Amino acid sequence: MYLDKTKKTEIFGQYGQSATDTGSAESQIALFSYRISHLTEHLKKNHKDHCTARSLTKLVGKRRALLDYLKERDITRYRAIVKALGLRR
Repeated sequence: MYLDKTKKTEIFGQYGQSATDTGSAESQIALFSYRISHLTEHLKKNHKDHCTARSLTKLVGKRRALLDYLKERDITRYRAIVKALGLRR
């Protein structure tokens, strides 16, 4: 499996406030970004996989909603996570 417990802990530790911080917007955005990049690579090889394409679209929407929320609440945290993940925005 591409996303096991150790990888999640690593992502949460790097982008969240602690390794067990799974609820902050930054940690969720980082996790969604990792999943989006994995699904994008999968779709490059399997372009007829419509279920995965729909899942990717839903994940992008969730990440966008979290980024919008973070932008409204705390612009410095928003800019930091966009810069850390290298997102175009």
